[in-house]
Amino acid sequence: MAAGRSPPTLLLLGAAGGGKSLLVRRLRQLSAEEPAELGEPPATLPTVGTNLTDLRLPRKVTVRELGGCMGPIWPSYYSECSALLFVVDASNPTQVSSSCIQLLSVLSAAPLASVPVLVLFNKIDLPCYMSLVEMKSLFRMQDIVSCATQPITMLATSARDGTGLADVLQWLRAALKDPC
Repeated sequence: MAAGRSPPTLLLLGAAGGGKSLLVRRLRQLSAEEPAELGEPPATLPTVGTNLTDLRLPRKVTVRELGGCMGPIWPSYYSECSALLFVVDASNPTQVSSSCIQLLSVLSAAPLASVPVLVLFNKIDLPCYMSLVEMKSLFRMQDIVSCATQPITMLATSARDGTGLADVLQWLRAALKDPC
């Protein structure tokens, strides 16, 4: 990276309570120079505003987590976005329709037209979670992917127990053209 250039910025978006804060903490643990065991998940509080977290992929990347309640001002951050992570709570069926509407709104934003998107169906460790197949069907992901201008990938994850997080880091490296 040239001197003076800021690191790429990833936006971490999704409805309140989807697990964004824990997800970014776990990704930071796994991307450290000497990754630590995940252990018990730390307590998190709802994000009010924005949190910045740096990951090493091995290049430094900044994750800007925006609170779910900040949806109306998400667009003011789109222009600085190099990749987008959109988190959906796969254990909360009442949030599916609002999350789908939020995702469609994000995907239709002109500044994000060519930004790679990773949709994370999180909380698959909970007994009442919906499978990736069910979530894809409810979101009509096949239709969304075929109409979207940007590349979209979907993964099932659990920020709590770490399931799928190595795949998230691998996707980030590929999306940002970072060597492994």
